[in-house]
Amino acid sequence: VWLTLTGGLGADPVKAIEWRLGELGLQFLLGGLVITPLRWVGLNLVRFRRAIGLLAFFYIAMHLSAWIILDMGLRWAEMANDLVKRWYIIIGMAGFAAMIPLAITSNNASVKRLGAVAWRRLHKLTYFAALAGAVHYVVLVKSWPPEPLLYLGAAILLLAARAWKAGARLMPAPAGSGGRPSASGGK
Repeated sequence: VWLTLTGGLGADPVKAIEWRLGELGLQFLLGGLVITPLRWVGLNLVRFRRAIGLLAFFYIAMHLSAWIILDMGLRWAEMANDLVKRWYIIIGMAGFAAMIPLAITSNNASVKRLGAVAWRRLHKLTYFAALAGAVHYVVLVKSWPPEPLLYLGAAILLLAARAWKAGARLMPAPAGSGGRPSASGGK
């Protein structure tokens, strides 16, 4: 609000608002994903993950609302043309659509109603949403500045770490280790 009143948003304040809301949403989305790897190294912030995810949803919803209301002025035909012409908008909207059931079920009653296993499976949509948001950002800028690429790299790295960890859990224990790998790597 202050930047709007003082002219601090630059020549195109609508784009600046849109950009900042989307960037904050992506930052919160990635911030929520980094909580599990931090647990692996002993820093337990899991009690904040739900709030961080809801903040991500809020900022991304505001980003989409800024595009629909401020940028497009509720001109639905023009929005439809933009969707055809700028496919990265569809990627962003798909990521946002994946976040809707996550926001709706981010409460204890939903965990109880769905069951913990189904709830965890549903909330893996976060991975798609994060990747879609990062790809949306990279394609949106139409050049190769480092910041969008760093967000995409962070999303890929966080998802790869989770895949690696899940793969390590599925690996059979080495023979003769009594079911668990030894500290020396099973030798």
